[in-house]
Amino acid sequence: MPVPFSYTINPGRVLFGPGTLASVAEEVTRLGARRALVLSTPFQRPDALALSERLGPLSAGVFSEATMHTPVDVTDKAMAAYAAARADCIVALGGGSTIGLSKAIAYRNDAPQIVIPTTYAGSEVTPILGQTEDGLKTTVRHPGILPEVVIYDPDLTLALPVATSVSSGLNAMAHAVEALYARDRNPVSSMLAVEGVRALRDALPAIVAEPRNAAARSDALYGTWLCGTVLGTVGMSLHHKLCHTLGGSFNLPHAETHAIVLPHAAAYNAGSATEALRPLSELFGGPIGAGLYDFARALGASLSLKSLGLQESQLDLAADLAVKNPYWNPRPVECQAIRQLLQRAWEGTRPL
Repeated sequence: MPVPFSYTINPGRVLFGPGTLASVAEEVTRLGARRALVLSTPFQRPDALALSERLGPLSAGVFSEATMHTPVDVTDKAMAAYAAARADCIVALGGGSTIGLSKAIAYRNDAPQIVIPTTYAGSEVTPILGQTEDGLKTTVRHPGILPEVVIYDPDLTLALPVATSVSSGLNAMAHAVEALYARDRNPVSSMLAVEGVRALRDALPAIVAEPRNAAARSDALYGTWLCGTVLGTVGMSLHHKLCHTLGGSFNLPHAETHAIVLPHAAAYNAGSATEALRPLSELFGGPIGAGLYDFARALGASLSLKSLGLQESQLDLAADLAVKNPYWNPRPVECQAIRQLLQRAWEGTRPL
């Protein structure tokens, strides 16, 4: 019999399947909007311009300066562009950087959002915004941050580089791993978390072997949706605190940092959340930290923070920052233990 629990279902409309990008104009109209500002990173500007052209008179133009960790100064520029274009909604095309910018704008002006993920970020279905200012990354949770419409079109991920596919897929997995031992977990969120991890565990090796495998690409997006969904319904713990610290204060790349930290954070908490993590230990055939590490290594993922440019001399500061205002965690967050965790993640040592 389930223990008593509470579960808040986040509202939102999801369109899933090949070719669903063609529905963007219809979704803009369905929201009652007339002028959509299209967002992207500089790299994806050509795709954003093509989407803007497809929208025709429904497009208010393109803002293509989204960048990782959602710097507040970039958001301020985007807000000015939104106002100057007389836009009344957002269409965000891209990964976590573009989705973060979309959510940052909506948090400030309540603009309706149509989000089209092209990586396995997962943040498109959460009411959570992480933003960086003065070298510190903070998070805020608010209903107005949650996008109204998410369009999952696997066709848009067929050309996604394998390295990005792997790192963003592991990033999505991290959301579900932490959801299993969250303080406010429940049977529904745990079920979604396990299924999301299973889907990505099966899809990512197939993508590495055959990058244009349409079925694997679809399965990866499906798993990402589930992993993101659970992140949007339960609290975050040590893994996300560490990654927010490393990304916001040391400017490490978002997805790669999550991918590297994941097995070490899971190993740190494994002894305090054995039953909660048991389904994942079974999926990966042994202790969860070692299992996730071996899985990432088999995919060719980056394994060390050193490879991302973090200096060993920065680990003491990173540990100090990570234990300040810690997120709830099943195991006490202690500076010396966190420093040891970071050392292993920096070296790329396999968790015990």
